[in-house]
Amino acid sequence: MTERREAVLAAVLALLVEKGAAALTMTAVARSASCSKETLYKWFGDRDGLLTETVRWQASKVRAGAYDRQHLDAGALRESLEGFAANWLSVISSETSVALNRVAIGQAETLGGIVLANGRFAIGERLKGLLLDARSAGLVAFDDAEEAFRTFFGLVGRDVQIRLLLGDRFTIDDAAIADDARRAVQQFLALYGATKTPAKAG
Repeated sequence: MTERREAVLAAVLALLVEKGAAALTMTAVARSASCSKETLYKWFGDRDGLLTETVRWQASKVRAGAYDRQHLDAGALRESLEGFAANWLSVISSETSVALNRVAIGQAETLGGIVLANGRFAIGERLKGLLLDARSAGLVAFDDAEEAFRTFFGLVGRDVQIRLLLGDRFTIDDAAIADDARRAVQQFLALYGATKTPAKAG
């Protein structure tokens, strides 16, 4: 992703926030991003391609954190989960994500699938990798990684996203996000944390 392409995607998100989906045309994006429509068509194909790339870019901001899978311990797991939770809450509570999700809801038959595939499902696969590594290390116990992820997703997000989508104008600062992330991870590990039986002496 070049800086120039990122500027185009940022222009898409800004248009969604300021003017809504109706204003999102290739002409409007080209004007806002100071580039030609020919460049947009070359890079993204069409409007759906542009939206797909925008969703992927926004979702890529949510990461499961860096960790050494060969030496994953309880501290590193907690840190990675808290980082993911805080990162995800910051992204979904942003004006850009709210605008993007509102557009997806309004165009569920077309854009809805794009947002699901490149947003929620892609993010889920990133975190499930960490969860599976943690299970291999004996730090968590679950039968189904998707079920474990959905539980974590619910503990982190609670009703934040739906409230924002419905117009509740509450704000979440960094301190509140960090507190919510710690709480969610503590609750998740209380449900799925594996306790190793210590070896018997002698």
